[in-house]
Amino acid sequence: MDDKTWDKVHQPCPLCGSSDAVGVNQDGSAKCFSCGEFIFDYEGACRGKDMKPNNQTEYKTPDTVGEGSYIALTDRGISKATAQKYGVKGLQNLKGEVIKHFYPYYNGHELGATKIRNTVNKDFFIQGGYNGTGLFGQQLFKSGKYITITEGECDAMAAYELLGSKWAVVSIKRGAQGAVTDIKESLEFFDDFENVIIAFDNDKAGKDAAVKVARLFKPGKAKILSFPNGWKDANDMLKSNKHKEFVEAWWAAKVYTPSGVINITEQRAKFHDREKKESVPYPYEGLNKKLYGMRQGELVTLTGGTGLGKSSVTRELEHWLIKETKDNVGIIALEEDWRRTVDGILSIEANARLYIDHIRENFSTEQLDKFFDILYDGDNKNRVWIHSHFGTNDIDDIFSKLRFMIIGCDCKWVVVDHLHMLVSAVSEGDERRAIDNIMTRLRSIVEETGAGIILVSHLRRVDGNKGHENGIEVSLSHLRGSNSIAQLSDCVIALERNQQSEDIEEARTTRMRVLKSRYTGDVGMACRVKYDQETGRLHELSDADITIDDNAGEAF
Repeated sequence: MDDKTWDKVHQPCPLCGSSDAVGVNQDGSAKCFSCGEFIFDYEGACRGKDMKPNNQTEYKTPDTVGEGSYIALTDRGISKATAQKYGVKGLQNLKGEVIKHFYPYYNGHELGATKIRNTVNKDFFIQGGYNGTGLFGQQLFKSGKYITITEGECDAMAAYELLGSKWAVVSIKRGAQGAVTDIKESLEFFDDFENVIIAFDNDKAGKDAAVKVARLFKPGKAKILSFPNGWKDANDMLKSNKHKEFVEAWWAAKVYTPSGVINITEQRAKFHDREKKESVPYPYEGLNKKLYGMRQGELVTLTGGTGLGKSSVTRELEHWLIKETKDNVGIIALEEDWRRTVDGILSIEANARLYIDHIRENFSTEQLDKFFDILYDGDNKNRVWIHSHFGTNDIDDIFSKLRFMIIGCDCKWVVVDHLHMLVSAVSEGDERRAIDNIMTRLRSIVEETGAGIILVSHLRRVDGNKGHENGIEVSLSHLRGSNSIAQLSDCVIALERNQQSEDIEEARTTRMRVLKSRYTGDVGMACRVKYDQETGRLHELSDADITIDDNAGEAF
């Protein structure tokens, strides 16, 4: 058998489990006639499934290339002229039926292998070997504006006819499973063609292979043809005389771009017809002048030193969103009980510090219930959702609840207080790495859901005689733990206050500084707010109200 061309038959299939449906070619590839799959490396596939070939191995000597003649391949609707151009011969039985195809594969201009297909049971074998051979039909074409790649020999000849015998068409050798290998072996051949049209079969295997092959070419060169609904491949359309439909699909083939990369010339309509981002104004005019309000789909980070009023500002923003919008609001406050969160919101509504027992006792149950009504809409439906953590926090559990608030509870705004409590919920890794991971997850949720998230973050300690409790000017470099906080936030607002000042007015006045604004690009001092000891509220100061020295790092 060393001098013969042979193939093994009646072998087991490592894909579908058939015991005797596989025929193995001389080059080690195989075909299963039960599941119809082509196997690029039969022995390797068997090893992967811990499967051994049958002991009763049969061999056969295939028909020689000399069999057959140039005829119309009537079983596939392919003309004699096209078959002869591609060097494909056919063999007929006494009834005139085409029973075999002989597809030549060339190594340069020398015949290197012939694939012989039995049209009756659709089995095939290779005479010779694929090593060194090009694609089917490669020897016919040298250069041009367009070249089309199909998944099979008959598809190549069919596409050639459908296109009016005008453009170059070739086929891969080993089917969808070996498409990438086939194209890599002939990649240099495509250099002299301007456009590559990939017309693989209209099934999952063909579509997946088309994308993988398209990635092998330089950007903009490969296009993927989408077959009209109901049509499997080019030969299918030729047999049904769908010339016009195929040509239309061929010209409409889209330039392949990786997922997430778009051809902007195709986006003109979407550029004009876009969803407008509605801005909700901040409760402070100075912030609105800098930021033009807050928007859903943005991640806003509020930062400041310990005890500088982050919680007070957060309460004002939560109450503001509840009162000024009809949107549902979610709150994840990891350092306090849900009752304290509700106390803070209702204190803004009552203009009194209800979180202090003796002050709350001055209000009747009816009055408190009236304040509580802001947590519902006109139809008495819940609008405010709060994370009740019962003192236990798990990072995946928190993100699961965050997603539930947004998707399940339809919260358009969520306040997360604060980042470094989330970090403490991460059991492994250093702080910087944990922050990077959390910020990436928050950014992804914002992009995925379109919700607006307000995140509270701490500042790191700074060197020098004065710290943030003395009101020094905050910069992005003061954010604690990782650059990703600034990089992944749409907006960063810092609070500055000299809480140690002997001047009581100065000690109660907080400056709001915009450190980043992706939307407007406008940064710097925005406004000043003053804490009212009686009501617990923050009120914006006008220029006329400001009597404090405004030298950064001195008064603050």
